Amino acid sequence: MTIQRLFIANRGEIALRVLRTAHKMGIETVLGVSEADAASLPARLAGRAVVLGPGPSAQSYLAIDRVVAAAHETGCDAVHPGYGFLSENAAFARAVAAAGMVFVGPAVTTLEGMGDKLAARALALAAGLPVLPGGEAETAAAVAERVRQTGYPLLLKAVAGGGGKGMRRVDRAQDLDAALAMARAEAQAAFGNPAVYVERFVARGRHVEVQILGDGQTALHLGTRDCSIQRRFQKLVEEAPAPAMPDDARAAIEQAAVRLAQHIGYRGAGTAEFLVDAEDFSFYFLELNARIQVEHPVTEAITGVDLVEQQLLVAMGHPLSLTQAMVRPHGHAIEVRINAEDPDADFRPAPGTVRRAAWPAGPGIRVDSHIADGGEVPPFYDSLLGKLIVHGATRAEAVARMEAALRHLAIDGLPTTAPLHRRILADPRFIAGGVDTGFLAGLNPTEPQP
Repeated sequence: MTIQRLFIANRGEIALRVLRTAHKMGIETVLGVSEADAASLPARLAGRAVVLGPGPSAQSYLAIDRVVAAAHETGCDAVHPGYGFLSENAAFARAVAAAGMVFVGPAVTTLEGMGDKLAARALALAAGLPVLPGGEAETAAAVAERVRQTGYPLLLKAVAGGGGKGMRRVDRAQDLDAALAMARAEAQAAFGNPAVYVERFVARGRHVEVQILGDGQTALHLGTRDCSIQRRFQKLVEEAPAPAMPDDARAAIEQAAVRLAQHIGYRGAGTAEFLVDAEDFSFYFLELNARIQVEHPVTEAITGVDLVEQQLLVAMGHPLSLTQAMVRPHGHAIEVRINAEDPDADFRPAPGTVRRAAWPAGPGIRVDSHIADGGEVPPFYDSLLGKLIVHGATRAEAVARMEAALRHLAIDGLPTTAPLHRRILADPRFIAGGVDTGFLAGLNPTEPQP
């Protein structure tokens, strides 16, 4: 089949990102927006924008019936979910198909298997991948058994979602009950499912992931990314390839990701996420994100592959146009997320109006953002303003280019994470490469002077 008209069921920078590739491919576009986003840049650039409902996402971007009806009524033959919101929701994918449209993403069975983190662990084990000790924690007896397996510290994680929501680290037995209650409440609020599971905590863990592509028959990888610099288990800085990693360890983790993709007959773009022990480079499967990732631009920068285009081609029924031998990563890329948050106030979100947005430009610099002068940051959604991506022939060149780009970035009107990124880029541990997820705890609180 050929996609003639694409419905984009998302907002912000990823909606704009999908719009650009769709336009490049000659595909008409319809964008579903909330009332809060009706005047946004993506809404102005789409072929047509349809209001789904009020600002709160439960009444707009997460309302399956409204999204599917809007796509169907505007004559769309496919729906791209972006990331977040309904992107990994099997019920949504099923409703899209029932309405006679193509869901741009994996099969419903894959979404069901990977959307439940315990089911995903089982599939990973069946594919021969290592996983951390742990398991479901539905009853008090099950929790006690898992704790005996993992010891302290441990992690509590939501079964039905990711992005750091419903996740708690527990260091002592006396904190377990309160942490369980909080994790379950947050999981219920974020995903409509309070189930959590227990997993061993690795003291010096690195968050390394592998970009995969599949057409349901074959699968390949596009290299590694390192996403270890995080706050509250949400990523701040991503780079590709993962630095300071031996070639044999890199190859092993890439092959594991492909093995899993082939085992489940993966279709589309996805990301296999792993926890890597910084001491010996042993690794453990965490989850498979069955969608495009926020950090996909760093992979595009080093491979030259348009991942959204690949998603759309696979959704049309085309076999992969790439082979593993054709994927030849070059250079190094770094992405920083510019959020409307105050890092000095525990990353408190800062919705409001952006008076001025001066994004850097030049060779090796890419900006993915929906924010310009006068842009509004609604209080209902993730605070991401945009992503600043740089590419260099070497990692040192990419670091220097990012430092320069951050010096030229100016966002006025509300606090952002830009000052924090300048501190990160100046830290000797980051410059050396290979930091673990505890990096922020030891970061200099003072911004370096130019």
